[in-house]
Order: sequence, then structure tokens, then C-alpha cells
Amino acid sequence: MSDTEKQTIVVIDDHPLLRKGLVQLINLCPDLKIIGEASNGIDGLEMIHELKPDLTLLDLNMPGMDGLETLAKIKKIDPERRVIILTVSDEEQDVVNALRYGADGYLLKDMDPEELLVKFREVATGKLVLSSNIIDCLGRALRKQPSVSELTNREREILIHIHDGESNKLIARKLGITEATVKVHVKHLLKKLNLKTRVEAAVWVANNHIH
Repeated sequence: MSDTEKQTIVVIDDHPLLRKGLVQLINLCPDLKIIGEASNGIDGLEMIHELKPDLTLLDLNMPGMDGLETLAKIKKIDPERRVIILTVSDEEQDVVNALRYGADGYLLKDMDPEELLVKFREVATGKLVLSSNIIDCLGRALRKQPSVSELTNREREILIHIHDGESNKLIARKLGITEATVKVHVKHLLKKLNLKTRVEAAVWVANNHIH
């Protein structure tokens, strides 16, 4: 497989050993390639702007510009840029804040290496990923959200597709409607459920056993 076919990754983490470990792990994969490393958010932003990776792995706790601020700036510049928070923190507020700032995944550093690689691939191709115990954490945080009865049948249908990690384009094709219409429905259902991101919506579906 050529480098042009690989999913490219930038790592932003202030721990050199963690970065080295990720490089060694990802070097084993023919379809993934780390193209840049940064030890802080400021350098990381410059690197993302220059290299335009498919995926950014971002730590939460860093000196100076922390992970949340870095995430917010990345998403402000390019909302479609894929970012995974890779951290040791399973604190409920950290998880909720990261997803509200637009993270496309929240993974813990103590996950099995093979599982991490699977998640990296999924996010790089457009899916939303969470560590299993993070799903439980978000379930507790979202438990007080409004009932599914407040959604229209179409919104409920789209919500299930979001849970399956499908893009607006794919949902539109499956439902026989335009992508613009899907975007409108997504905007409305997120507002009704008082959610900020598709990740939160996906977790809400799982937590409420929507089928």
C-alpha cells in the first residue's frame, strides 16, 4: 500500500514516551501513518494546518493550551477535521466537554493496542468512537435528556442511522432524501434533545434503547 492510500495521523501529546509508543504501534499498520508529532497545542495547530492529516490524536491535559482549547480551535478552523481525544481521564465532565467541543471520539490510553487501532481506522473513515466505559459515563450524563416521544418519525429514523455511524450523505441515500434535508433534521433533533454533537446523539440512542 502506498503512502497516498494511508490514513495520515498527527499526535499532540506532551508525553514523549506516549508519542513514541503510538509511532511504534501505528508503524505496524500498512493503512495508517503518523506524519507529525507535537508536544503542545500551539505547535499542534500549526502542524495540522500545514500537514492536513486525516486524523488527530489529542491529549486533554497539556501545559499552556490544553486539549479542550486546542480541540475548539481545530474545529473552528475546520469542523470536518477528525479529532480523537486520547487521554487517561474518564471523568464525566471531561468526556461531556470534549464531545460538546466537537471531538469525534474519546478513547482511554489504557485500551488494548489492537482495539485502539480499530478505533483509529473507524474515526478516520467517518465513524464516531468511544471506549466502552466512556459510553456508560455518558449514559449517566445524558440520563435526564428529553423523551424520544418528542421526535418525529423521520427524526427518530435519522437518529438510529446516526447511532450506526453513518454520514449525512449515506443517510440521505438510504432514505431517498437530500443531504440538505438530513442536515436540517439533524439540527432539529439535536436541539430537541438538548445535545450538541452527533456523538452525544449516538450515545443517547444506546442509553435509551432506541430501535
